[in-house]
Amino acid sequence: MRIVIASDVIGALSSRRAGEVIASGWLPGAEVSVLPIGEAGAGFAAAYAELAGFTTSSRETNGVMVTTGHGADAGVVQVLGPQGGQGIPYQQSSRAIGDAIADTLRNGPVRRLIVDLAGLWVHDAGAGLLAALGATADRPLDRGVAGLDGISEVNLAGVRTLLDETELVGVVPAAQLSQSLLGLRGITSRAGREADADPELMLRTDATLEAFARQVSPPHAAAPGAGACGGLGFAVLALGGQLSTGPALTLVSAAGQQALRGVDLVVTGCSTFDFASRGGGVVAAMAEAAAAALSPCIVIAGEVLIGSREMRTMGIEAAYAVHESLADHAQPEISEEELAATARRVAKSWSW
Repeated sequence: MRIVIASDVIGALSSRRAGEVIASGWLPGAEVSVLPIGEAGAGFAAAYAELAGFTTSSRETNGVMVTTGHGADAGVVQVLGPQGGQGIPYQQSSRAIGDAIADTLRNGPVRRLIVDLAGLWVHDAGAGLLAALGATADRPLDRGVAGLDGISEVNLAGVRTLLDETELVGVVPAAQLSQSLLGLRGITSRAGREADADPELMLRTDATLEAFARQVSPPHAAAPGAGACGGLGFAVLALGGQLSTGPALTLVSAAGQQALRGVDLVVTGCSTFDFASRGGGVVAAMAEAAAAALSPCIVIAGEVLIGSREMRTMGIEAAYAVHESLADHAQPEISEEELAATARRVAKSWSW
C-alpha cells in the first residue's frame, strides 16, 4: 500500500514533523512518503526548505520577522509583518521584502529564489521591493502608494544588475493567482469598496498605480496575478519572474511527482478543518492531487468543524479530529503523542 502524507502545520508541529508523526500510524507495513508542504503567508518557507534539503534562519527586523535560507541552487525568503486590516494601506511599503531578497543575493549567487509575497499588508505594487533592489525614480518608492503620486520615471538598471540571472518565483495564495492590479476588479477597487473608501481617492490611487506600472512594465500591468499581495505579483512578473502557490511548488517537485505515482491513499492535515477556511490551501491542493491520481483523500486535523456533505464537495472522503473541540480542551495544544494516537486509530480503517 502506497501512502502520501502532506500535512500543513498542525498546532506547533511543522509540516514535516506533523507528517512524520501521522506516518507512524501506518508503519510498519505500508510504503509511506512524507511531503513537506506549506501555504503563502504561513508555513511555506520552512516547508520548502525541508523539501529542498536546506535550513532557514529567522530574525526580527524593524517589526517584521524575516526568514531566509538557501541551498546549492535555490533559496527562500519570507517576511511576516503585523496582520493587515481593511481598506488601503496608503503608507505601507514592501521594502522589507526587497531588503531580504537583496541580503540573500549578496550572500552568494542563487539560481532560483522563491519569495513568499503574502506576509505584508501593502498596496504599493512592489515599489518598495524594487527600491531595495536598486530601482530609482523621480518619486520615493518606499513610502507606500501615497509616495508614488505624480511618478513619471522609474529606472530598473540597478535591479537587473543585482538579480543578474537569478529567477524569481513569487508565492501567493491560490485565490490571488488571477487577481488584477488595476481597474474595477483591481486591488484598489476591491480594498476600497470593502472599507467604503472615498471614491475620488480610490480613483486617484488606481491612477497612481497605473502610472507606476506604465513606467516599470506596461505589458505586465494587466497580467493575471499582478494584483496579488498588494501588487507584489506585478513586481515579480515585471522582473521576468513567475507566480505560484506553496502547495503547487511541492507537487511539481521531483519528490512530489515520485510520491504521487501509483499512490493508494492521500493523507493531509491542518490545525482546524472548518467550513469557513476548509482547511486552507494545503488541504484543497492535496484533495485535487488525490482526485487526479484517482485516490481517496482524508484529513487529520486538530479540530473538525465541517459536515461530511461539505467535505465531500471538496474531494475529502473523511476527516478525523485529534480533539473534539480545541476551545473546550484543557490543553489546546496538539501534542505529538495525541496526533500519533489519532493516526493509529485512523490507519485501522484505511489499510489494505
